[in-house]
Amino acid sequence: MAKSVPIGTRGVAEETVQFAHTLTAQHPELPPVYSTPDMIRLMETAAFRALQPYCEGDEITVGTSINIEHRAASGIGAHVKAEAVLESFNGRFYMLRVTARDDAREIGRGTVGRAVVRVGRFVEKMQGK
Repeated sequence: MAKSVPIGTRGVAEETVQFAHTLTAQHPELPPVYSTPDMIRLMETAAFRALQPYCEGDEITVGTSINIEHRAASGIGAHVKAEAVLESFNGRFYMLRVTARDDAREIGRGTVGRAVVRVGRFVEKMQGK
């Protein structure tokens, strides 16, 4: 990234919990609550959105690490908002603090790591495997 990314840079992603986002959609014997993988996906999207404005050319960021606690359940129809805040970086590696909230409370928190890659080079490496 040629552009400097300020500590504290933020990104947001929001969605309304649908049946497809629930545990029941993946395993019928489980309750109809927002799944941890869907919450993490929303957090990753918020982190991507925080960093993407600073990417240049064919650069994007990709996930490299996840450390998340899912602390409360949310049901179908709940509005979930994830926020990512840049805490630190080392070269092309970025660490963001993430939280997710529903209509009533915080439902998840943790950190997401992301790295800058050039899409063209990334795809070439993947095709070479």
